[in-house]
Amino acid sequence: MTSEHPGLYESFDDRFREGRCASGDDAVEVLYTGCRWAEGPVYVPAWRQLVWSDIPNDRLLRWDEETGAVSVFRRAAGHTNGNTLDREGRLITCEQGNRRVTRTEHDGTVTVVADRWQGRRLNSPNDATVKSDGSIWFSDPDFGITSDYEGHRAESEIGSNNVYRADPSTGEVRLVADCFGAPNGLVFSADERRLFVSDTGAGLVRVFDVRDDGTLSDGAVFAEAGAREAARFDNIRFDDAGRLWVAAMDDGVHCYDPDGTLIGRLVVPETVANISWGGVKRNRLFLTAGTSLYSVVMGVTGTHPTGPGRRPWLDTAR
Repeated sequence: MTSEHPGLYESFDDRFREGRCASGDDAVEVLYTGCRWAEGPVYVPAWRQLVWSDIPNDRLLRWDEETGAVSVFRRAAGHTNGNTLDREGRLITCEQGNRRVTRTEHDGTVTVVADRWQGRRLNSPNDATVKSDGSIWFSDPDFGITSDYEGHRAESEIGSNNVYRADPSTGEVRLVADCFGAPNGLVFSADERRLFVSDTGAGLVRVFDVRDDGTLSDGAVFAEAGAREAARFDNIRFDDAGRLWVAAMDDGVHCYDPDGTLIGRLVVPETVANISWGGVKRNRLFLTAGTSLYSVVMGVTGTHPTGPGRRPWLDTAR
């Protein structure tokens, strides 16, 4: 069943409304506008703040949930793109311009997690996710080296766009998947037995089985952007019912049932690059779209960036 356009929500399947995916606010709320190109939102519960990237302006911004104030979190930030949290609540950042993944320690110092693979500089890390063993998995397309707009123009030293795993103990960076046009958003399933990766270059979300030794299967197609003419896939996030929400650029935000069916979407006035769950109840979806930061409080609940379930260090604001 396809509905008419009731503003924010468009339903393609009864499961979208039955799962309360179309309940909540009836419009997106503009929290900030004035970026050149916004990406990488991550909600930090202990701070009650959202941090996100304004890539061409080379800065990280933060929005305060209590006051609504927006301020600069970091300037000369390395043309940052994706951000997430590790298991200790530290900020993990993909720096396109500096061609590295970093961790911001609790005292504010910045530690390099990964900047090379087999002695060669990474292309321009885009997004990251942290597994329960502390390993950091990240995508490395070439977006930050194709021009000076979102990084620094340069030749790739690797020659391909891949997904990597950084070992939490040794720091070893290992290539885990290399079958992409341009890998982008990535996230583990709740049981961490599958890794989902959006491929902006191929217009796909791919899913890989995660083996016990940390290697991946060859992967399969979970969703295709070509099913919707305006869609291009960027980052991806799960809600706690196992539905996958995809930033689909000019086609808003897609919602996929666990079986891979596109069941609905959110209609957004700008090009949606990234999404992230947050708020005290984790039912507030933040969207970085074009020049702006938006949010919508919904009837569904998202997972923490560090995985499902409550974690005391993340819930101090409760």
